[in-house]
Amino acid sequence: MNIENLKTFLTLSELKNFTQTADQYYIVQSTVTNRIMELEKELGKKLFIRQKKSVELTEEGRRFLPYAKRIVELEHTAVMELGMLHSFAEHLRIGTVNTVYDCHLTKCMSRILRECPDISVKVIIDHSNKLIRMLQDGTLDVIFTFVPTERTGFTCIPFQTDELVLVTSWNNTEYEKGITRDILQNLYYLYCDFVLGEGGNFMRDIFPKKNPFPFEIDKSTKLLPYLMDGIGYSFLPRSFVGKYLEDQRLREIPLLDFAAPVIQSYFITKDLKTQKKAVADFKNMIYTTG
Repeated sequence: MNIENLKTFLTLSELKNFTQTADQYYIVQSTVTNRIMELEKELGKKLFIRQKKSVELTEEGRRFLPYAKRIVELEHTAVMELGMLHSFAEHLRIGTVNTVYDCHLTKCMSRILRECPDISVKVIIDHSNKLIRMLQDGTLDVIFTFVPTERTGFTCIPFQTDELVLVTSWNNTEYEKGITRDILQNLYYLYCDFVLGEGGNFMRDIFPKKNPFPFEIDKSTKLLPYLMDGIGYSFLPRSFVGKYLEDQRLREIPLLDFAAPVIQSYFITKDLKTQKKAVADFKNMIYTTG
C-alpha cells in the first residue's frame, strides 16, 4: 500500500478539498485525484463522495480512516528508528495524557535526559484511548494514562493518585465557605473532561446531560490563565494547582454536600520481561524520582 497515497487520503479527509490538499503537498490537483483513485482501486471501495466544492468520506472511508492513520504512524516510527540506529544506544517512545505530564513527569524527563544521553527520547501527548492503541501497535514503548488495561502481554502498574479540587481566582470570595452541588451546576464553569473512568464519570454526572458550557477545552492544564484572570471555576488536580493555592493566585472552594473522587493514573507497557533495557530503566527511574 503506497504510503504517499495514504498520506494524501488523510489530508483530503481533513481538508475536504482537492485544491487545498494539492497545495499542501505542492502537487497538481490531478495527482491528488490519481492517488485517491489508486487507493480506492486497491481497496475495492469508494472512499469519498465528490461534491461540487468539497468531498466527504463515505462510510467505507470513515471505517478505513483510523487504519490509514495507524499505517502512516508505523511507517514514520520505522523510519525514525532506522535513522537513529547508529546515533543512540537505545530509543524510548513515551506517550502520556497532558495532565500526568504536567503534574508528574517533568522531573523524571529532566533526569533521564541528564543521566542517559545515549538514549533518544520522544514524547507524545494525547488522549488515553489513542495512546493505548499506539502502545498496542508498537509505536509507543510506555504510556501514562487514566485508563488501566488487563490485556494479556501488558504490564499495568498504578503510577500516581491525585485529588480533584474546585478552584477559582483568589479574588473571588463568593463561595469561600463552600458550595453545594446544585449551586455548582449553575456556575460559570470552565469544562474539561480530562479523565476517563471514575474521575471522568464524576465530571459527566455532576452536570445535567448535554449541559452547555461557556468554555470547553481538551487539556485541563490550559485552564489556569482563565481561572487566575478571574474567569469562572473548574476542577483541577491538587498536584497541579497546589503552588497556585499556596501563592494565593487560586482559591479552593470546599464541597459541602458531595465529594470529588481520587483519580488514578497508570504506567503501562508491554510485558517488561520482553522489553528493551531502556524501558526497564525508565520504569525504575520514575518510581524513584521525588
